[in-house]
Amino acid sequence: MQITVSTTIAAPLATVWAAYTTPQDIVAWNTASADWHTTSATVDLRAGGHFSSRMEAKDGSMGFDFAGVYTQVVLQRLIEYSFGDRRGRVEFDEGPEGVAVTVTFDAETTHPEAQQRAGWQAILDSFRSHVESRS
Repeated sequence: MQITVSTTIAAPLATVWAAYTTPQDIVAWNTASADWHTTSATVDLRAGGHFSSRMEAKDGSMGFDFAGVYTQVVLQRLIEYSFGDRRGRVEFDEGPEGVAVTVTFDAETTHPEAQQRAGWQAILDSFRSHVESRS
């Protein structure tokens, strides 16, 4: 099963793309709630390139690495990647309201669909807030 989340960001496409693909920005926006944060991120933005981000609870009680390999990159349009045996896709579509960012990913079986959707949407909403606060 795949899950899709999306948002529209009131900023230029180049700004949105840069914020999504720059490690310093990823560390700033990649969180689903105020009690978590991303402590590091790496990006090798090319097909076959690797990415990783370390997410941790701010109280130090737990953390995990989200890592994978880019399978397709189309500048300012599309990022496809694999993480473990799952796949993800991020689409960037510029329109009159701003840039629509749509993330589609293979669901996992540990957590309910609604929880996964809410978590990924919260991260995407954090991304939108980060970009719009800079514009």
